Amino acid sequence: MSQDRIIARSEEIRRLNRCLNETDAQLVILYGRRRIGKTFLINEFFDGRFDFKMTGAWQASREVQLRNFTEELSAHLKRPVETPSDWISAFRMLREYLSDLPPDEKHVVFFDELPWLDTPQSGFLPAFEHFWNDYGCAVHNLVFVVCGSATSWMIENIAENKGGLFNRQTCSIFLRPFTLRETEAYLASRGIRWSRYDIAECYMILGGIPFYLSLLTGEKTLNENIDMLFFRKRAELWNEFNHLYRTLFSNSEKYIRIVEALTAKRMGLTRSEIADRAGIAENGALSKMLSDLVHSDFVRAYSFFGKKRGQTLYQLCDYYTWFYFRFLRDDHGRDEHFWSHTYGSPAKYAWAGLTFEQVCKDHIPQIKRKLGILGVLAEESSWFVRESEEHSGAQIDLLIDRSDHVINLCEIKFSTQEYAIDKDYDRNLRNKIHAFLSTTKTKKTIQTTMITTYGLRQNQYSNLINSQVTLDDLFA
Repeated sequence: MSQDRIIARSEEIRRLNRCLNETDAQLVILYGRRRIGKTFLINEFFDGRFDFKMTGAWQASREVQLRNFTEELSAHLKRPVETPSDWISAFRMLREYLSDLPPDEKHVVFFDELPWLDTPQSGFLPAFEHFWNDYGCAVHNLVFVVCGSATSWMIENIAENKGGLFNRQTCSIFLRPFTLRETEAYLASRGIRWSRYDIAECYMILGGIPFYLSLLTGEKTLNENIDMLFFRKRAELWNEFNHLYRTLFSNSEKYIRIVEALTAKRMGLTRSEIADRAGIAENGALSKMLSDLVHSDFVRAYSFFGKKRGQTLYQLCDYYTWFYFRFLRDDHGRDEHFWSHTYGSPAKYAWAGLTFEQVCKDHIPQIKRKLGILGVLAEESSWFVRESEEHSGAQIDLLIDRSDHVINLCEIKFSTQEYAIDKDYDRNLRNKIHAFLSTTKTKKTIQTTMITTYGLRQNQYSNLINSQVTLDDLFA
């Protein structure tokens, strides 16, 4: 198997190797956000050596999908075969083909973009269930890999299937975006060696999405790359937004209204607030759409400190989507060097400050490691309170509530240099602590943690900070 070009997927590789070494039939499920590198991982791991491979076609009819199936099967058989009339017949043909392969060798079948094969009234899913239960699960040398970007479909119909595929999968892999450290390694593999500050800014735009990162070039600066990818005429990613949501969600307009509503409040919105801002009825359909967005890694369901499950906050956590609404939707085409020209602008610093909070929330294990509490059971949440007679309004974007009776109150600041606490910020921070203690009535010890790019400048106001985490720590 070829693994030389695979970056930062060691756990996934370990699990795939284990599947290959098993003596029973393997049904491997791989899912995750579009552009995350699922197909690349499988193609590279198996070095393109499949006994059968098929890729679903987006919005194609059952007849077109079956013709594509026939072409693939004909290529493997090295002779033309008749196009089946339905998926039951197609899987019967696949079964006959696989039965003739050498019984003492491993055989790998790969169905990519599986959700696209399950077109309305196609009968694909029942046919696949029957094929696996009646034949595939008993073939000890068969490794059947199914992959899809429509994460919610993969979870509902395969991973958590309550019908014929219930508890049938032997390996379920959710492919996540790269971390900062993995992004640094990926860029280095492509000859791009930027400062960690630049990598962090790049991450705040593209996230750890391998496809987006693959479009960068070391011959240009970060600003030049972003202008090239987003703001020049016919740039590679200028129309990515519409394509991304249309290919993932059947009624993409409502999903887009939800994520657009979430851009209005970085801390997030409750389900009721989303319904109100997006103009969508607060019913089961909204719950389904929110679940889809969470499963697809576009939205994070985030707990609110001290509140019940019904007060869950939903936050937009997809970096590309956030960047699109903040800069690209309204500014694309006005200036082909837009990003370079925003250097030092208040709008860019405001965006960076808010988005850096998202980076920190995506690197909680690294924060806990620096704090020395990686092995301590903890729950992350956010908190706010409106102004009252006792205190001013206050907001805390990240709380780490630990089982050792300590709460880390995390303040997050993105800066081009060491961050210096001044008199006003000191007063604001003390108000936050007072408001939190008086409102929550917690008996736990409060420790104030500062998360910054380059650390905290020591001055007369820095003694209130108990611990620090820097950008370098997030790369750990």
